[in-house]
Amino acid sequence: MRQKPTVLAREIVASSRLFRVEELQLRFSNGVERTYERLVGKGAGYGAVMIVAMIDDEHALLVEEYCGGTDDYQLSLPKGLIEPGEDVLDAANRELKEEAGFGARSLELLAELSLSPGYMSQKIQVVLAQDLYEERLPGDEPEPMRVDKANLRELASLIQQPQFTEGRALAALYLARDVLTQRGIFKA
Repeated sequence: MRQKPTVLAREIVASSRLFRVEELQLRFSNGVERTYERLVGKGAGYGAVMIVAMIDDEHALLVEEYCGGTDDYQLSLPKGLIEPGEDVLDAANRELKEEAGFGARSLELLAELSLSPGYMSQKIQVVLAQDLYEERLPGDEPEPMRVDKANLRELASLIQQPQFTEGRALAALYLARDVLTQRGIFKA
């Protein structure tokens, strides 16, 4: 295993309501020094969840919401922050109820994914939700989210939709499809 670089200095160089930009002065094992910047979340850092909620053996729920980063409405999987002291699976069920109006009787942690680990510290827990039932909780979204669905047989065509661009969501859908196929639940 490679030796991680030595941190010579670290400093917050910019800050907003949601994020901080941290500058790292690093020295690598070969003596080369570099300055890196990374985006770190504010707050307690409890993480986030993304839910692949299966309506049936081949369809997953999608939600549509306005995304400030792309300045557009996007389709993605339900997701959100884990509250302080909240279990990952409890957070997944809460977010599913808030965003899609469904709860799940069966929840399973599948994986942890990162987004641009070269400059972001955030990670998200991917949860498979099955045996859904209708239940809505009030959420923090500024407007109701439209609920849609994705067929696990048609993921290649899903990525052709201009409103579906989130790589983590696509990876989570493929992962869930593989897990369900291995278990004999999804028949390819």
